[in-house]
Amino acid sequence: MAERGACFCGAVEFEVSGEAQAMGYCHCNDCTTWAGAPINAFSLWPADSVTVTKGAENIGTFAKTENSHRKFCKTCGGHIFTAHPGLNMADVYLNTVPGIEHTPSLHVYYSEKTVSMKDGLPKFKDMPADFGGSGETLPE
Repeated sequence: MAERGACFCGAVEFEVSGEAQAMGYCHCNDCTTWAGAPINAFSLWPADSVTVTKGAENIGTFAKTENSHRKFCKTCGGHIFTAHPGLNMADVYLNTVPGIEHTPSLHVYYSEKTVSMKDGLPKFKDMPADFGGSGETLPE
């Protein structure tokens, strides 16, 4: 079953189907600067699980690196999702999809944190090995 999401103003709508491959928190400088917050909540989905259903012409893209193509609404500036072409995944900002609960299982790029989190979840220095990182964890 697909869940519906939208940007801040509603000009762009999309659907997410299937299951997230991972949910967690990213502490990298790029994500936190983009989010304007000390921590960025993420949910990774297979790229073909995200379908824009309205307002595709209203989507802007910013790619600081080839790893992350950040999508936003050209009208309100609201964040929609980030395409990660190398992983064939999309990071959907779940606050834009009210029907899906964010259930985090890890922290990534904890070596770049500005706020410590004591929540019992694994804290990866960069990324888990199966996502191309070192797999090294750090203490809370």
